[in-house]
Amino acid sequence: PVGPPPRRPPPQSPRSFPPQYGGAGSAPASPADVSYASFGRTNEEVAALIRKHAHQPQTSASLQTLMKTGRGEYLHKTYRENLAEEENPKVATDKILTQVAGFLRHELPIRLAHRIHDLERVSNMRDMPSVRTVRDLYVTSFLDLLSVDNRIQNAGEEEKFAVLLEGIYERHAGVLVQMARGAFELRAAIRSGAVSPPGGGAAAEAAKAEAAPEGGGTTAVEFDQLESTHAFLDRFYISRIGIRVLIGQYLALRQPPVENYVGIICSRTSPYEIVKRAVDDASFMCTRKYGDAPEVIITGRLDMTFPYVPTHLHYIMLELLKNSMRATVDWHGVDADYPPIKVVIADGKENEDVVIKVSDEGGGIPRSNMSRIWSYLFTTADPAIQEGMIAFNENVDHSIDSPLAGLGYGLPISRSYARYFGGDLSIMSMEGYGTDAFVYLTRLGNSREPLPI
Repeated sequence: PVGPPPRRPPPQSPRSFPPQYGGAGSAPASPADVSYASFGRTNEEVAALIRKHAHQPQTSASLQTLMKTGRGEYLHKTYRENLAEEENPKVATDKILTQVAGFLRHELPIRLAHRIHDLERVSNMRDMPSVRTVRDLYVTSFLDLLSVDNRIQNAGEEEKFAVLLEGIYERHAGVLVQMARGAFELRAAIRSGAVSPPGGGAAAEAAKAEAAPEGGGTTAVEFDQLESTHAFLDRFYISRIGIRVLIGQYLALRQPPVENYVGIICSRTSPYEIVKRAVDDASFMCTRKYGDAPEVIITGRLDMTFPYVPTHLHYIMLELLKNSMRATVDWHGVDADYPPIKVVIADGKENEDVVIKVSDEGGGIPRSNMSRIWSYLFTTADPAIQEGMIAFNENVDHSIDSPLAGLGYGLPISRSYARYFGGDLSIMSMEGYGTDAFVYLTRLGNSREPLPI
């Protein structure tokens, strides 16, 4: 009998990390009324520390800065003695790691404090149990970092700090899905009338009416219209990407060197190779669900390389390709002769961006839905699938084990990944025909992080 294709692990980028660097880990606990006595501080003292750090400015970094720091090109800014060119590579590496660790010891508490402050201010959502859990998780990591002396001066202190950061990196692995659970809790609370949507009054009554229409059924609350909540989620996720890039880069620098890599950054990232891997993964997911998958034709600059984080580009391309495949199969029918999906990689010596276009003939998106595709809760997936993902897929941001349509987080998170290093993601659609997605990636890597306040 012909069954689904055998399950296989997703192809890895050339830089392969242990699980603790890839994002899998145990789900955070859900303590109620957390006490910080174990840190030797009262809750009032903790609140004062958070306020103090949240009022300090964050320091943004660029792709170039991360690469140059990893190569030791900024050692002179920390070590005032002459750095001999013939210095022992081991000594140079230790100095690089100590320099990066010192920066993270200063920077991470500030970034966490900004997000804790934001988590405490977002109306309604801050009261959801899962969001409170995330807030407590951030406070615990904030206090863990403050427990380390603010001057890391030697290899021994740096190694202890690295162990601490590994634990924080793993502890925060399930935050994306935990926040998604918080969003579902908010939607349920609005539906039940336990809380009112922002704006109150007529907006609250409209939401309740929509959540419980005549006839006894329920429909989804227009959650994607809650602008302040989505602005908060945008800030939260772009900051989360930044925190995980900084920690992931530092932990990767501590691993044995890999050709063309500086930490998690590949100096010769090939869009063509990344797209090919994403095509393999998306085809596997589509074939598993539908029994077949559309062909993907890749054209353009197949030989071009540039500095980038391959895992970020793979995430973006997998999201776009699986969306195109699902739309194509749904639009044309399961046993149809599918039109191919076309991927074009464009680049020129004078171009400021590498641009990747993904075109499909999957029926397009209605114009009235175009703004909603950037909403964190807009998805065409069956509600049961969404609830299943919230319940079971806690510790992985993205994986081929996910259904083709899931949390509805794919596009907005992909856009955040593109924007993190100065790029962007845009969608153009022709209803009744198909959709074009454009990924813009800066070639020079000199754009600084768009850090939210």
